[in-house]
Amino acid sequence: MTKKNFISVDPDHSTLKEVHNLLLGGVTPRPIALVSTISAGGVRNLAPFSFFNAFGANPPYVAFSPANSGRDGSVKDTLRNVKEIAECVIHAVSHDIMEQMSLSSSAFGPDIDEFEKAGFTALPSEKVRPSRVAESPFHMECLVEQIIPLGGTSGSGNLVLCRVVQFHVAEDVRVEGVIDPDRIDLIGRNSANYYTRASGKAIFELKKPIGVGMGIDALPEYIRHSHNFSGNDLGMLGGLISMPDPHSLKTMLQEPVAAVDPFYLKRFKQSVALASSNPQAAIAGMEQAAREALEDHEAEMALQMLLCIPLI
Repeated sequence: MTKKNFISVDPDHSTLKEVHNLLLGGVTPRPIALVSTISAGGVRNLAPFSFFNAFGANPPYVAFSPANSGRDGSVKDTLRNVKEIAECVIHAVSHDIMEQMSLSSSAFGPDIDEFEKAGFTALPSEKVRPSRVAESPFHMECLVEQIIPLGGTSGSGNLVLCRVVQFHVAEDVRVEGVIDPDRIDLIGRNSANYYTRASGKAIFELKKPIGVGMGIDALPEYIRHSHNFSGNDLGMLGGLISMPDPHSLKTMLQEPVAAVDPFYLKRFKQSVALASSNPQAAIAGMEQAAREALEDHEAEMALQMLLCIPLI
């Protein structure tokens, strides 16, 4: 694993812009809440917030944070509305409505209906007064239970804690009861004007460990301190439940190359054959074979290869 050099920043001795940029760039990608509210006078409001997430399922809670203006500390329409009428609808933002979402973030006046400005279709909610956005594939009707000021000054956030009382999900984004990331095709917020599309090649599967892994600390020192393996590589190896049987190591070293062997196992056996004439090349080849096995998610095979190194 490579070591990093760090720059330390004390938020109490930094500008608001610097702190804001650190949060936007370091806490990413953030899901986007497209929040529908209604004023006491009946004006619909719609605005996106990327300081947003879910916090528990029984009962279901979500929270978002509208910030006070960084210029003069004024309160946004969304915050003013939920203080007047403690209800909202939170929508997921899919890729096909990103430009409309962005338009709704404009600083329209409190008497302006952002549904109309952004071209969204309003749907009636079932349990709350604010309308729903028909174009979004996922809606949460919410009761606002608590608003927590986080500083009370310019640029400060306000944590709006919401209990979900009704879900609405488009039929075509669910597969066997699970929302499919490619079908819902959401976007997330990064730093500056950058966003992430959470579908396609951006999606990968990371399986949870089965049982209790033995841990990276159980690996031999020459593996832990090798510059050829990343933290992810070591994490896969340490996630194995136990060390392989020593007998299997001897078998790997003695078996000849077979046509049916995976490419990384062939590389391993060919490298072992170099041990007597060029041990450094043999070790390098065995480590390369182990990395290729890890890329193929064959962690047990990779560990067997690496544990053979002291035996050649």
